Amino acid sequence: MKNNWTLKVFILTFILALLFSIITNYLGNLNNIILIICIIFIIFIGIIFDLIGVSILSCDKKVLHSKASQKLRGAKTAIKLVNSANVVSSFCNDVIGDICGIISGSLVAILIFNLFGTSNLTIINVIITCIISALTVGGKAIGKKIALKNANNIVYNVGFILSIFYKENKK
Repeated sequence: MKNNWTLKVFILTFILALLFSIITNYLGNLNNIILIICIIFIIFIGIIFDLIGVSILSCDKKVLHSKASQKLRGAKTAIKLVNSANVVSSFCNDVIGDICGIISGSLVAILIFNLFGTSNLTIINVIITCIISALTVGGKAIGKKIALKNANNIVYNVGFILSIFYKENKK
């Protein structure tokens, strides 16, 4: 049971969704301009995590081993990420990426309510929803292209950033 990723991801997703939902309710009380900035920021976070998840799956581990043999900081952490590609990719793409999509959708609904109240669905409501959807899907498509082309550098840079917070093994 200690390695049951499905149960862990279920619990983690529940906790993160709860946290983000609480934050979303708070953000609904903000100025509409700040709300739009938050929506764009959350979409950007989803795109970045999707990019990382794809990079983890398409990375060439030999390049990272080469960097580790040169004792470059972050290389060992990057190798650990690639060795756990299934879990890391699932976390980045599914947990964070999907939650960002849900939260940005909720914020868009709040924005539309703030702008138009409970009036009937208008063409502007539909256009706003379509723009946000296009930004999310289009951004992720661009991110995937970048991830496939630069997977080794992206994974190494993520490993480097994480190594600042977590001490790498000297082995």
